[in-house]
Amino acid sequence: MIFKVLYQEDISESPVREETQTLYIEAESKREVRKKLADRNYNIEHVQELSEDHLAYEQQSEDFTVENL
Repeated sequence: MIFKVLYQEDISESPVREETQTLYIEAESKREVRKKLADRNYNIEHVQELSEDHLAYEQQSEDFTVENL
């Protein structure tokens, strides 16, 4: 499954919409996503599993890349 992760670069930052970053990651569950990103100092706001239709939409973006962890 592919998950979309919304996060802030630094765990000490308060969530500010304009500074929210996005990454895509392949994992079996939301828990596994968080585990894979635990070594990064991210303030994870939201982890969303992408449906086939949503994934197809996201893949149209030039910024779409799946992180290899």
